[in-house]
Amino acid sequence: MIAKGSCEPPVLLEISYCGTAPEDKPILLLGKGMTFNSGGLCLRPCKGMDEYRGAMAGAAVVVASIRAAAALSLPINISAVIPLCENMPSGMACKPGDVVTLLNGKSLAIRDTDKAGVVVMADPLIYAQTTYKPRLVVDVATLGKGVKKALGGGATGIFSNSHYIWKQFQKAGSLTGDRMWRLPLWNYYKYLVTNHVSFDVSNNGSGPASSCLAAAILHQFVPCVDWAHLDIRGVGMLTKYGTLPYLLKDRMTGRPTRTMIQFLYQMACPDQQK
Repeated sequence: MIAKGSCEPPVLLEISYCGTAPEDKPILLLGKGMTFNSGGLCLRPCKGMDEYRGAMAGAAVVVASIRAAAALSLPINISAVIPLCENMPSGMACKPGDVVTLLNGKSLAIRDTDKAGVVVMADPLIYAQTTYKPRLVVDVATLGKGVKKALGGGATGIFSNSHYIWKQFQKAGSLTGDRMWRLPLWNYYKYLVTNHVSFDVSNNGSGPASSCLAAAILHQFVPCVDWAHLDIRGVGMLTKYGTLPYLLKDRMTGRPTRTMIQFLYQMACPDQQK
């Protein structure tokens, strides 16, 4: 739906790594691969728009993590689904107020085309769970400006319905130095994105907590599996403040790839963890 405004056709990239018995359930990784996000008809300001070539940072983290898992021969199965597209304005672009029906039958209202990330990720998230039947799901995306304002480049914001997954990511972040900070996934935010009469879910919700609202939207599409959402809007795009000495200023960071790899190792080799 979001890709309608671009002359570049959308692509759904699927990657699988099989490091153990094929019948073992995989870990599912989903990375947002928006190769450019202009905001669509709700156009972003010209200043700083070039940074949104980095809206594919989540996809980059997922690809790099699977490549590392294969290089390390981790004894684990991993499946990845990565939606790739552009969000551009044109006469064919989706309009504020459009409502789409998702694969699970829920209706999603696009009230702000600038908040296209959750729209791009919704159907792939539903499709991947049905297709791969994973043991757990981790999605990585640059979604809400709220996490950048709250945490800056100090930590990745993580939302999860599983305390165990959160503790594993917290441990991985402490070992790699690329830290995680858990943010709330309360029913309060669910109410703000689902309290509508004419559709099931809104793509922007109500109120200023953009990162929490985005997580609440994605949570509607993960009904019965352990799940974590990593919002890397603050850590995964341009480095501006020199927070870490090995990151080049005004370059994309690739964060939190190291923490993701460490997490996968912990999931693959639980007996080796202290």
